[in-house]
Amino acid sequence: MPGRPLILGGVTIPSEFGLEGHSDADILSHAITDALLGAAALGDIGMHFPDTDPAWKGADSGRFLTHAAKLVRNLGYEIVNVDTTVILERPKLKDHRLPIRESIARTLGLELDQVSVKFKTAERVGPVGEGKSAEAQAIVMVSR
Repeated sequence: MPGRPLILGGVTIPSEFGLEGHSDADILSHAITDALLGAAALGDIGMHFPDTDPAWKGADSGRFLTHAAKLVRNLGYEIVNVDTTVILERPKLKDHRLPIRESIARTLGLELDQVSVKFKTAERVGPVGEGKSAEAQAIVMVSR
């Protein structure tokens, strides 16, 4: 969406467009939030931060991550690691890997070596490959 910032993992990426969404549309933080909630059987991001609630309009997705991590830890879990993939045709993201990892680690209270961020394209196939959308995937390991 032109005129909107592209935010991934709490980092604003220089781009001529951003992603459309109710909050800040940080799909990477959303994916990690969902993975954390799912790992502890706490539902999904929509249950905790519904897009029908005006309180979350334009919200910083770091708040979602912080909330999910707190809930997981309150159940006695430790976050062992976070492994993510962003699928986006453009802009190229390789130069932003370290700042994104640092931002996620800081938000979750983790060491840098506990956070992995990978990037790939869709090779011009489907909506992501055509530049019409983007995807983020996350897996977290928790231990009790």
